[in-house]
Amino acid sequence: MPRVVLVHPQIPPNTGNIARTCAATDTELHLVAPLGFEISDRYLKRAGLDYWNHVRLHYHPNLEHFQQMQQEQSGRLVSFSVSGTENYTDFSFADSDWLVFGSETDGLPKELLTDCDAVLRIPMNSNVRSLNLAVSVAIALYESHRQLGYF
Repeated sequence: MPRVVLVHPQIPPNTGNIARTCAATDTELHLVAPLGFEISDRYLKRAGLDYWNHVRLHYHPNLEHFQQMQQEQSGRLVSFSVSGTENYTDFSFADSDWLVFGSETDGLPKELLTDCDAVLRIPMNSNVRSLNLAVSVAIALYESHRQLGYF
């Protein structure tokens, strides 16, 4: 089953809402530090409501730690970015994919983008700079689950 990776998330309610989506889909959530909040942050807990005990949460102290673990477990790194070259609906997802999202303010580090197997985009009106992180994760995760027949 695809896994969700948040690299340097900054806004607790976004991460909490993503955690709730991961709980609803039984999806692993990987958080890559530095984070813009403490894991115990009340806003994070409030947004995740009482679903945190249903989230398969993995914490990585830095990007290198995550990359080493990901290489050991294998699977494609599939990132999402406004600079993506392929529409997410045209991409064929696989069970072993890692769905990678960057921080709300800076996106993904360039060195990670170059390591990704695919850089996807979610199309939007040109008046909008970007979608909310929690919305983007939900769109991508549910499309991957739809393609893979989980629903």
